[in-house]
Amino acid sequence: MSERKTIGADALRALAAKMLAAKGMPEQDAATMAEVLVWASLRGVDSHGITRLVPTMEWIDKGIVKAAPAIRVERPRAAVLAIHADRAAGPVAMTRAADEAIAVARETGTCWASVAMTTHICAIGYYAERIAKAGMVGIGICAGMPNMGYAGVKGAAVATSPLTIAAPSEKGAVLLDMATATIALGRIKQYKAKGLPLPGGAALTEAGEPTTDPALAAIPTPMAGPKGSGMSFMFEILTGVLAGVPTFAPFHARAEGAKKHRQNAALIAVDPAAFGDVAAFRAAVSEAVGALHALPRADEAVPVLAPGERGAAAAAERAQKGIVVAPKLWGDISQTAAALGIAVD
Repeated sequence: MSERKTIGADALRALAAKMLAAKGMPEQDAATMAEVLVWASLRGVDSHGITRLVPTMEWIDKGIVKAAPAIRVERPRAAVLAIHADRAAGPVAMTRAADEAIAVARETGTCWASVAMTTHICAIGYYAERIAKAGMVGIGICAGMPNMGYAGVKGAAVATSPLTIAAPSEKGAVLLDMATATIALGRIKQYKAKGLPLPGGAALTEAGEPTTDPALAAIPTPMAGPKGSGMSFMFEILTGVLAGVPTFAPFHARAEGAKKHRQNAALIAVDPAAFGDVAAFRAAVSEAVGALHALPRADEAVPVLAPGERGAAAAAERAQKGIVVAPKLWGDISQTAAALGIAVD
């Protein structure tokens, strides 16, 4: 297959959900997972979008992801949720956590939802935006398997742990979605597929040496050196360690089973109503965005954008024109679907 495939978002959601359901996911969970994957692809976050479909299905076969997990939700304190994900697909566990956090925050004003023992959560911004769509401020962090450098360490030390913050405005969510790495591993794969060199200082080889060759790159470097690596380390403390299921220390101690993929996360929901008038808050957020847009431009040809505006623009365009899927990826999806007896146009 040599040509790219362009497919509408609705069709891609339906196909992904059908394939996941064929692997034993309950229909609602399959639909949730498909929604998160397509959300990322629409926004141009291709490394965390539909690219994750086939690998997730392979992980189900290997027992890394449970298709039908027994997610347990506990509420030890009024504004605290402890969610044990039982190796659920990340989008399933995190969407459940976001909705549970919203419900608690409506009662208490805020909620910290800990999510333990899930798997790749895909695009973390989706969950913060989901909270923002409910009229609240959403914050999310995640930590997983060590695969990124740490200032002063040779080789992989911490995870490419992401951070997201979303706030509702009069025109939708203002959304920050970032990794603590200079470049994501999925992005490195995209550079390799396109035959392009990596930016300098973005990655290391398996041996810990700097490289711009995506074929040799194995370890992303931390964003802003010790700042990015320090944030990642603290996210491990605030997620896995706080929940009693640490990843970092057992991994480096070579404990039994410590290298089996898993992620831990936390979502925070804050209800602006606890602080004052909700409409006034939304208006003030919109005013702040407007003030940002009005600042003098360093380059008149380049607009000043608030967090999330680039992704929102990409989503609007792709929703209209369709999502372009690379030939190899579409081939993998088509082959996997065919093996399940699912017809692909």
